[in-house]
Amino acid sequence: MASSYETLSHRREQALSVNKVVRNTYALLSMTLLFSAFTASVAATLNLPYPGIILTLVGYFGLLFATQKTANSGWGLFFVFALTGFMGYTLGPIINAYLSLANGAEIVTMAFGGTAAIFLGLSAYALVSRRDFSFLGGFLMVGILVGFLASLGAVFFHLPALSLAVSAMFVLLMSGLILFETSNIVHGGETNYILATVTLYVALFNLFLALLQLLGFALGDD
Repeated sequence: MASSYETLSHRREQALSVNKVVRNTYALLSMTLLFSAFTASVAATLNLPYPGIILTLVGYFGLLFATQKTANSGWGLFFVFALTGFMGYTLGPIINAYLSLANGAEIVTMAFGGTAAIFLGLSAYALVSRRDFSFLGGFLMVGILVGFLASLGAVFFHLPALSLAVSAMFVLLMSGLILFETSNIVHGGETNYILATVTLYVALFNLFLALLQLLGFALGDD
């Protein structure tokens, strides 16, 4: 009897802990998305230049490393906003480039709407169904690494066809990452809401960029 009570108590505590991580993750994700949108709008309004691929990679991986190292302290919040703010800044010039097209506003709006719809749909499915998508972990790790290297090749060797293929690949990979990380939170695999927020933010950021490029190719006039 005592053992059953302890088991129920443990399950209740585990469920409360998971719910807390879910709430904190989505609250922080909302704030970082708003902050990122703010820095992107400032960069776009001021017509700030794109920092370049090297500076972007150094800034991204440097701030990502700092966020992961400080995720269990108050500094983690500082670095997660620094990371998402920086990524928002890099997005501003890209959005400006698309808005300069005749139907650029439509392309950006559709990419934003598609990103929101995919994220909400997949997150809701993972939360409600409570299916375990941990089996996607290895595939996603390899796929993201291959996609990242291929995207660098497309940039440095100016291969538009490869760039489009990578974008299509990243739509699938980032969708899988949303399912994987949401499932990871639900099943207690991820207990740090800062790290969970960063993973979901990166998935949303890359999903938006991938859709933007695909829609720009399909609907753009240049």
